[in-house]
Amino acid sequence: MGHVCPWWHVYTFDNALRRLFYNPAAIFGPYVNPGDTVMDLGCGAGFNSIGLARIVGKKGRVFSVDLQQEMLNILHRRIKKTALADRIHTHRCQANSLGIEEMFDFINAFWMVHEVPDIREFLRQVHSTLRQKGKFLVAEPRFHVSAQDFQKMILTAQEVGFTICNQPNIAFSRVVVFSKT
Repeated sequence: MGHVCPWWHVYTFDNALRRLFYNPAAIFGPYVNPGDTVMDLGCGAGFNSIGLARIVGKKGRVFSVDLQQEMLNILHRRIKKTALADRIHTHRCQANSLGIEEMFDFINAFWMVHEVPDIREFLRQVHSTLRQKGKFLVAEPRFHVSAQDFQKMILTAQEVGFTICNQPNIAFSRVVVFSKT
């Protein structure tokens, strides 16, 4: 836990093949509504941020958060001349702090929680920024995160105050959707 994938690996996971396995509208549609404010943690080059921006529509907002400025720069270049640019806001976090005061209806953490140095503190910060009845989706790579480690993360999230509301199937991933009740 705690190793961050270097930014130059971004195209390994954010390329044309990804669209064959991951459809943001199908993954996030059950949890995100037009007008919502959402956070995409560990947004990388913005594959999920762009999909989320389409779902939240013109009245919604997406906060794309990453530790690496290079990732945020790539996302900014991808969206700067699109209709989505005014709904996606980039924010650089720190290794031990989200550093964001906004409240969110939905938070996505796709293949990144295993990179966090202090998972309990991370989950506590996520919990504090999620609105009541808000949803928090965590997907971790099956090839990298064991079932036992994933279960430990779930137990820690429950101790912090999250409740499991769904465990959908997403290719190559261990997935849980939490609710803040």
